[in-house]
Order: sequence, then C-alpha cells, then structure tokens
Amino acid sequence: MAWFSSGSSNAALVKNLAGNGLITSERVKNAMLAVDRSHYAPTSPYQDSPQSIGFSATISAPHMHASAAESLLPYLHPAARILDIGSGSGYLTTVLANLVGPQGKVVGVDHIQGLVDLATKNISKSKEGREWLESGKVRFIKGDGRLGLDEGEGGWDAIHVGAAAREAHNALVGQLRAPGRLFIPVGEDMQYIWVIDKKEDGSVVREKSFGVRYVPLTDAPKE
Repeated sequence: MAWFSSGSSNAALVKNLAGNGLITSERVKNAMLAVDRSHYAPTSPYQDSPQSIGFSATISAPHMHASAAESLLPYLHPAARILDIGSGSGYLTTVLANLVGPQGKVVGVDHIQGLVDLATKNISKSKEGREWLESGKVRFIKGDGRLGLDEGEGGWDAIHVGAAAREAHNALVGQLRAPGRLFIPVGEDMQYIWVIDKKEDGSVVREKSFGVRYVPLTDAPKE
C-alpha cells in the first residue's frame, strides 16, 4: 500500500501512511507529524518514495522510516540512547529524537562530512531541532558506521542502520544494551531487514523480516 500513501503535505502523507496500515502506533504518527519532511527532502518531500539528497545518497521512502520507528519503538523509552547509522539527511534521527524524552540521546553517524553538515543544517530549520543540537540531545558525527560508536556509556538501547550492510556487523550487536534492538538491512543483490534483539540475559535473537532495496553501506569516498 506504500504507493498509495503520498500526500500533498506532511500531514496528508502521515495520514495516508496510517490509513494504509503502515503506521500503527500513535507515538510514531505524532513523531512523524512533528518533523516536516520538506526540511530534509529537497524535491517531492511528500511522495512515499526515496529521494536523492546528493553525495550519491538518498532519503528513504517514508514508509520505511515508519517501519523502522515502529520496530524500535519498544526500546525508545524516555532516557533511551539511540544510534542512527547512515543518518543521511537527518530525517529519521529527528523522528527518533521525538520518540525519546529530554534525557534521551540520539546520535546520527555518516561517513561523508557533507551529509553530516546537511543533517545539521536540516534539523536546524526548526526551533526544537536547534534546541536539541544545543543541549546535546541530538548530534551528527562523521564516522564508519560499520564499527558503531563506543562512547563508554554502556551501549545503545536501539540502533538503526539506513544502508545495506554485507552482514550484521558484530560490533553493532556488541554495542546493544541488554535489552536492545538493531534494525538493519543486510545483503547485496537480495536485501532483507534483520531485526536483532539482545535479551536481558545477553542472549541474541535474530529475525529475518522483509525484502528491501537500500543503497550499500560502504567506505567513504576518497577525499
């Protein structure tokens, strides 16, 4: 039903996603209503399809962002620490920030400095976004997302990966808190979303979900 979900405004897009069953949680619906996609997608922001954002990167279709947010939702408590790898435009990073409380932390990681700068510029288009950057609730940094981000603060409650990895990197699973969840597209020719949970006892459960098509999670271009 994704192809019927486009709208003429952000509110219409979110309404259609919910009406087509692609958003089922009121929390996710409200978070996506709070983030105007036109601040992040330079063309056709309310189409439910991927859009180019430059640097050979795309912003994923809104229904994929909704799916990721819905999947991670049980782990997005008020003080949650969230890692968004391949943060690109910064859109989903901002949606996730709307799903945690003032004590929560959301860090977007991208391997291209131009995208780090773009995401920072995009979130700064709203007053709330500027406040989150100033307070440190949201940060965008340059790094190799395949390695995750070890800040010595006990790991991450949820990790989202916005590009297709060749494998579910052990470094990411290792940085999950217990409990915690990793949402990651995996594969090259055939790609699937994998949802990987670390249980309270430290055991890991891996579930192959649905087929997708993402740009690959790769090395940064040589400068």
